[in-house]
Amino acid sequence: MHHMTLAEIARGLADKKFSSVELTTTLLARIAQLDPQLNSFISLTQDLALSQAKAADARRANGENGALLGAPIAHKDLFCTQGIRTSCGSKMLDNFKAPYDATVVAKLAAAGTVTLGKTNMDEFAMGSGNESSFYGPAKNPWNLECVPGGSSGGSAAAVAARLLPAATGTDTGGSIRQPAALTNLTGLKPTYGRVSRWGMIAYASSLDQGGPLARTAEDCAILLQGMAGFDPNDSTSIDEPVPDYSASLNGSLQGLRIGVPKEYFSAGLDPRIAELIHTSVKELEKLGAVIKEISLPNMQHAIPAYYVIAPAEASSNLSRFDGVRFGYRCENPTKLEDLYKRSRGEGFGSEVQRRIMVGAYALSAGYYDAYYLKAQKIRRLIKNDFMAAFNEVDIILGPTTPNPAWKIGAKSSDPVAAYLEDVYTITANLAGLPGLSMPAGFVDGLPVGVQLLAPYFQEGRLLNVAHQYQLNTDWHTRTPTGF
Repeated sequence: MHHMTLAEIARGLADKKFSSVELTTTLLARIAQLDPQLNSFISLTQDLALSQAKAADARRANGENGALLGAPIAHKDLFCTQGIRTSCGSKMLDNFKAPYDATVVAKLAAAGTVTLGKTNMDEFAMGSGNESSFYGPAKNPWNLECVPGGSSGGSAAAVAARLLPAATGTDTGGSIRQPAALTNLTGLKPTYGRVSRWGMIAYASSLDQGGPLARTAEDCAILLQGMAGFDPNDSTSIDEPVPDYSASLNGSLQGLRIGVPKEYFSAGLDPRIAELIHTSVKELEKLGAVIKEISLPNMQHAIPAYYVIAPAEASSNLSRFDGVRFGYRCENPTKLEDLYKRSRGEGFGSEVQRRIMVGAYALSAGYYDAYYLKAQKIRRLIKNDFMAAFNEVDIILGPTTPNPAWKIGAKSSDPVAAYLEDVYTITANLAGLPGLSMPAGFVDGLPVGVQLLAPYFQEGRLLNVAHQYQLNTDWHTRTPTGF
C-alpha cells in the first residue's frame, strides 16, 4: 500500500479495497521501521492518526467520498496543531504545544485527512538542507549521506521514501520546490495569499507560503484543493475563487508558450542539469508547446535582495521568542536582560542567530535606506521583469537548483554556498508568483528537478503542464533503493 499515490488511495478507499485504518496502521509500522535511517519526523501522532482514520472510515460508510477522506499525510512542524508539539525545528519551541490548529491543518482535517505526525525542518525554516534542525538533519533517501533539501526536508524525505503519500511544506525562498527537486518529488508553491498563513509560524511574512509535496502533479492538485482558500483570520489571504485543480490536469499543451530565461544557464549551473532541462524542453515541444528564449535581467540581484528582506522580517517576527511568555527559558536568570539574552542565545541555533543579526542590522537607523529600502526596490524590478515576460509567454521554465543534493556538512562552514542553491527559486517568492518543481532525471544517481513559473493564481496551469509531462515520462515513478 505504501507505493500508492493519493489518487490511487482515493480510488482504493472508494472501492473498499482497504480501509483508512488498515492503510494508517501499515504506514505507521513502516515509519517505525524506516524513519530511524531518515530522521524525517520530529513527532509521531499515532493515537490521533488512528482516531482520524476510524472517523474517516465511518464517514465513507455513511456515503461520503471526498478525495482526501481517509488519506494519510504529515505536516511540516511549523503548522500549529492543537495539543501537539509544534517545534519549528528549534530548541526554542521544543516544549511548545499549540493551543489551536493552523487553518491549513483545520481545513485538511475537515476534508478527512489522517495526520501521521510532524516532519523535520530547518530551524524556523531557515536553511537549504535541513541541517539547522535542533533534532539533527533529515537524510535524503536517494543517498543517506546527502541532504534532502530545506527547509521542508523532513516532508520531502518522508514522501520520497514512501513513508506516506504526501505532506505539507512551506516555501519562503524555495523550501518546497528545492527539496522536491533533490528527492524526486513534485512540489508546488502557490501564489502568495492563496493558502492561509494563519497558524503557520512566521519566518518572513511577505514571502512565506504553504503548499503540497507529493510524488505527482495529480496528487499536488488534490492536496492543494484542500489547502487553498480565503481565510478572514489572515490579513494577507486573498479572496479569490479556488478552481477545481484536478479538472484542468488533462488540458492540451498545444500552442502553450514556454519561456526559457537565458540568465538561468550561467556558469553556476551544473552542465549535466542544463542538459536534462533542455531534454525536458524537447519533451514539452513534442506535446505541442512553443519554446521562446526570454530575459529576466534583474535575476542577478535576487539573492542579495532576498537575504536582506527575509532576515529583516525574521528579526521582527522572532522578537516574540524572549523566554517570557512561552517556549524555552534559561535557568536562574539574574535579571530581565539576562533572561532575554540567555534564553535567545541558548534557544536559537547559529543560523537563526545569524539571520536575526543581519536583519536587525539592515533595519537599524542609518542602514535602513542603504539596505532594506534598496532591496525592496530591487524586488519591484524583479516583479516587473516577470510581468514583462508573461506578456510574451504563458509559463517560464528552468532548473530548480544549480546542483544535485550535497553531502551533509559539506556547506556548513560556508553559509553563502548554501544560499546560492536557492538562486532559481527565490525570485518567485520575491514576486509572489506560483512555482512548481517536477522530476526531470538524475545526475550521479541523485534526482534533478525542472521548475515551472506562472502568472498569479495560475496554479492550475502549472499542474496541467506537469501532469502532461508526467504522463509522457517516468522520472517521477522511480523509487530510492531500500525504500
